[in-house]
Amino acid sequence: MADNSEKTLIDAAERRTVPRPRSAGAFQGTKARRRYWIILGAMILAAVVFTWGLIWWDNPMPVGHPGFVLIAERRMESVFVMAIVAVCQALATVSFQTVTNNRIITPSIMGFEALYTVIHTTTVFLFGATALLATRNLEMFLGQMAVMVLLSLALYSWLLTGKRGNMHAMLLVGIVIGGGLGSLSTFMQRALTPSEFDVLSARLFGSVNNAETEYFPIAIPLVLIAGVLLVLNSRNLNVVSLGRDTTTNLGMNHRRNSIYTLILVSVLMAVSTSLVGPMTFLGFLVATLAYQFADTYDHRYIFPMAVLLGFVVLTGSYFIMNHIFNAQGVVSIIIELIGGSVFLIVILRKGRL
Repeated sequence: MADNSEKTLIDAAERRTVPRPRSAGAFQGTKARRRYWIILGAMILAAVVFTWGLIWWDNPMPVGHPGFVLIAERRMESVFVMAIVAVCQALATVSFQTVTNNRIITPSIMGFEALYTVIHTTTVFLFGATALLATRNLEMFLGQMAVMVLLSLALYSWLLTGKRGNMHAMLLVGIVIGGGLGSLSTFMQRALTPSEFDVLSARLFGSVNNAETEYFPIAIPLVLIAGVLLVLNSRNLNVVSLGRDTTTNLGMNHRRNSIYTLILVSVLMAVSTSLVGPMTFLGFLVATLAYQFADTYDHRYIFPMAVLLGFVVLTGSYFIMNHIFNAQGVVSIIIELIGGSVFLIVILRKGRL
């Protein structure tokens, strides 16, 4: 009888010491995975509804009339621009926050919007408002993107590739450059006439109306290439999000991967800013909501959620403001107001940057 008791105790001890098989997935459990796919499905449905509303709702021409098709095509171009901006802002912001290991700052900290503002302000200051309208062409679009990307590459190569490469120094330099360019723009704007300032102000607000179809052959390939490369780099970004020391211990070159990601981010932000203008808080709003809804560390799931959220926010905002309040021009202002409010709430809750 005693032998049986001892054998039972030994068997129980062995069962306790034998490790149970474990699996590490992107989600904490089946419930979290199910919640993700439900939210993603809801976002897809909302995107379809808002897209239909923007294209078909309140079309003054009857169905089958040639004018109906022309109006629908024009609206489809605007929806297509929103999709491009959503991809750029979502992928760029999530990747930038991962590399910098900070979920508050956005790529706009590198001075993209300030550079966009100073380019257009300088054009009006030197050549007048008519020159701003005349330079609304493909050459100006390419020039803006080239200047923004080159500025970013200069910062990355100067501040990240040396032996004393420092991410914080790069961010501080970006803030200083953005502030300096903003001050220069303000100085030139004060010397403009009221009519010139009015034309310039309308251009400096982010709007899909700033985009032209002739930009698409350049913008679409760049967005596709940079976006696909970032998505393919999702697993590496999962490791980079653990921090420099952990990434290095796992055998990955943290600096090389960071520079590679930041170059792709600069391309996406240059395309978005040159296409529609400044959208400072759109990326932050989308990224913050994506982290909450996805509830995972895996960028393979965060990226789709962020892109869909960006598209829903843009299409939903334009649909509501255009067809309910008849106030198309204030859409970007509303987005920036909501994004800025979320930014302040996050800072107040975290208590730090």
